[in-house]
Amino acid sequence: MDWNLLYMLINALVIPAWLLLLLAPGWRTTAIAVHSGIYPLAYGSLYTICLIASIFFGQSAEGVGMGSIAAVSALFDHPNGVIVGWSHYLVFDLFVGAWIGRDSRRRAIPHLAAAPCILASFLFGPVGLLAYMLVRISRGEGISLFETPEETPRP
Repeated sequence: MDWNLLYMLINALVIPAWLLLLLAPGWRTTAIAVHSGIYPLAYGSLYTICLIASIFFGQSAEGVGMGSIAAVSALFDHPNGVIVGWSHYLVFDLFVGAWIGRDSRRRAIPHLAAAPCILASFLFGPVGLLAYMLVRISRGEGISLFETPEETPRP
């Protein structure tokens, strides 16, 4: 397998989703491609296949495990481990970026305020979520992750 080609491919295929979130948040295509399960299913499937190959078919470095930092580091000593880890980052960062896009639209937060947070999610993962929460706090929206006020628990 050409690991470098696979790495470049999964990176290239996620870029359109981020561009749609940033440049066309209200388009139907964005809703279909980004806010549906297409990306999580595709990248989750790749992740699962590569993880199974790592665990059951020897596509991993020696000493891989979750019990120590050395064992976790060993995961990334094999190209398959890099694909496992990188696809994990890609799918979860996109999931957060898409959530920021939906949440900001629900709360009528201007796209110009949300877009830098979406971009930060693409580039730096959790930094984008933190930035978005700060935007929400600055607008008096708080940090509750409930989708609608009706879902908020009453004391």
